[in-house]
Amino acid sequence: MKEVDVVVVGGGVTGTAILSYLSRYNLRCMLVEKAPDIAMGTTKANSAILHAGFDAPTGSNKARLNVEGNALYHELEKELDLDIKWTGSYVVARTDEEIAVLEGLKARGEANGVTGLEIVSGEKLREAEPNVTEKIKAALFAPTAGICWTFDVAAAFAENAVENGAEIVRDCEVIKITPQAEGGFLVRTMQGELKAKTVVNAAGVYADKVSALAGDDSFTIRARKGEYILFDKTAQENLVKGIIFPVPSATSKGILVCGTTHGNVFIGPNANDTGSKDDLSVSAPGMNEIIAGARQIVENIPLGAAITQFAGLRAVSSTGDFIIGRSERVKGLYQAAGIQSPGLTSAPAIGREIAAMVAEDLGAKEKAEYKKGRPPRPVVREMTMEEQKKLIQEDKRYGLIVCRCETITEEEICNAIHRPCGARTVDGVKRRTRAGMGRCQGGFCGPRVALILARELHLPVTEIRKDGEGSFLYYDKEQEIY
Repeated sequence: MKEVDVVVVGGGVTGTAILSYLSRYNLRCMLVEKAPDIAMGTTKANSAILHAGFDAPTGSNKARLNVEGNALYHELEKELDLDIKWTGSYVVARTDEEIAVLEGLKARGEANGVTGLEIVSGEKLREAEPNVTEKIKAALFAPTAGICWTFDVAAAFAENAVENGAEIVRDCEVIKITPQAEGGFLVRTMQGELKAKTVVNAAGVYADKVSALAGDDSFTIRARKGEYILFDKTAQENLVKGIIFPVPSATSKGILVCGTTHGNVFIGPNANDTGSKDDLSVSAPGMNEIIAGARQIVENIPLGAAITQFAGLRAVSSTGDFIIGRSERVKGLYQAAGIQSPGLTSAPAIGREIAAMVAEDLGAKEKAEYKKGRPPRPVVREMTMEEQKKLIQEDKRYGLIVCRCETITEEEICNAIHRPCGARTVDGVKRRTRAGMGRCQGGFCGPRVALILARELHLPVTEIRKDGEGSFLYYDKEQEIY
């Protein structure tokens, strides 16, 4: 039975951010995640936007932590080597009534502490994004917004935490949390039991279930599904480079058209409550809905350039806001629940706030020897020819291209496997390196990635998973086919 000071339940961007900030203190910390990898829930399937902070109601946790988190990302970008592009964002209006909504959003954003907000004409918008429809009359521009690589943000927090002594255990579902008479908790997982002084609940759409396991059933979480279509990089010249929102509704920021840090473009998401916390299906009606919505922004959507469709779930709390801080019912339980948009943007602010609370309650001091950042990671496709030649001279596997679509080398894949909290599945490699995210969606490189995983992890290839539980690959050794 392992004894720790803090157990964080949930390995999304919120949980890993909390772990990273906890690792700054003299605390024994562990994160447990039920999936085979971190960031396999909402974090891997969202719009990847770092919001400015004008949308959430003034005074809410969402508004406060959004603005704080946005500012922290500007500080952490270099320290954690984060892939961020500060593109700014636009909310577009097609009618005079919608322009009035933009005025309200601008006033709310200024009350929330967002700087630089400006309402610009449709003509000014089209100077920056020439493909948006002529029907757009005006737009609210927020210069502090940006786009990021969401999985890599979570990976950065995780790697930083591990470098500072924290532990991350995957394939480790929590099945029971028992408060102890003498204080603290007995946490039973699928990999054994833990004794912990405190528990931090960052379990995404399952946060209400985890909270109830510990004795706090004061809130519920429902899953709200959003579907997306992702386009090949060739589509960007016909779409947009930055972030274009419609006027928001009561339940969603709307169906948008948005670029990514790697040059792709996506449209979506819609917003439909689902009775299942695991429903990641996409549907023909859903695709039609987001295509119709996107055409309100860019009329000519190049559907022939679509390379994949996917869906993600948002954790919508019964309170309508983030649930942050000490549980009012169970001593030693801390909540980071109901983290829907702008949860990605708020993650570092949530992590900092929860970690400070836990440290205060446990009397922990900050580490004098805290290590900033994370281990370096060469990205061959971003190097000059001379830099590539030098790297290949040091290790020839940097010259062996495995993923042709994204120009990912064998040694980059090996590096992703052996990093702190490294890849253990084919899709884990994809999320860390982009091998398999190109036009062919892993059709060429997938089998090779599986063989590299098997070799580096000293496992038979039949024990390598594509991604989730039970997704083992079938391999015919005689014919060397999958």
